Amino acid sequence: MSTVYACPLSHKLISISGVDKLAYLHGQITQDINTLKQDNFLWAGHCNAKGKLWSVAKLFAFKDSYFLVASEPEIEQSLGELKKYAVFSKVDIELSSQQLIGLIAEDLSSVEEQLGLAFSEQITACDFDGGKALKLANNRLLLILNDDYKLPETVTRLEDDALWQQHSILAGEPQLNSEAIGEYVPQMVNLQAIGGISFRKGCYTGQETVARMKYLGKNKRAMFIVSGKSDGTFEELDVETQVGENWRRAGKIIAQAYNKESHTFYGLVVLPNDSEPSQSLRVKHAPQVGLSIQALPYSLEDE
Repeated sequence: MSTVYACPLSHKLISISGVDKLAYLHGQITQDINTLKQDNFLWAGHCNAKGKLWSVAKLFAFKDSYFLVASEPEIEQSLGELKKYAVFSKVDIELSSQQLIGLIAEDLSSVEEQLGLAFSEQITACDFDGGKALKLANNRLLLILNDDYKLPETVTRLEDDALWQQHSILAGEPQLNSEAIGEYVPQMVNLQAIGGISFRKGCYTGQETVARMKYLGKNKRAMFIVSGKSDGTFEELDVETQVGENWRRAGKIIAQAYNKESHTFYGLVVLPNDSEPSQSLRVKHAPQVGLSIQALPYSLEDE
């Protein structure tokens, strides 16, 4: 039986409730909320009026509320922006205090059985005694737990979420650090590639820019997975590419993780969308750290 690791997540959670919750949230995010059920979760972007992302979140329904899960800086930004206009609707928007745990294992079937979860290709979210579970991939579950719920003793608890972040990055799941907030249109972080943009829904904040990127082919950037040997993560986030004998600014790290055992850095970097896997990259303020572009687990080509 494979080891199941439980990571305490640094992510945060927003709850949206009230009779106008669907109409209100529908006008704020890139996702069509009418496709959200109790048994699925959706990726969604929350943009400013210029179409630049405040956050990329996992959206799910639980009991009578909607919830958004994202990194702490993203949730902090989105919470403030969502509350600004909520006074005009019958909607309550709050920071939720529920515990977030990430489970990682090569085989999750035993712990799914212990928790009473039943997933399928169509079912990606389950209610259970402890709260709500989202299946992000075959090897990862996100648990939103009630405060008094105890996990099975068979899981191995980790002290932080470094392993979870590493797996999220290698899955190409967009996440914005504080410097990336308000800087990128959804397609620049591959949100369309993971089903996070509805091009058929009605108006939402920033829609005009997002539609222009798709239909006029204006987007020139994309998010790439990179890795390299290093001594840790980085405070300075600029990445350079080699052009002949010179190095030029290529993009910025928007999410990062570090594996202490293998001394390997993993990152998400927004680069020109014609970047090639073979090109040489380095961290500008740590030029000894070379970065290699890794294959994305999904296609960036429009259907």
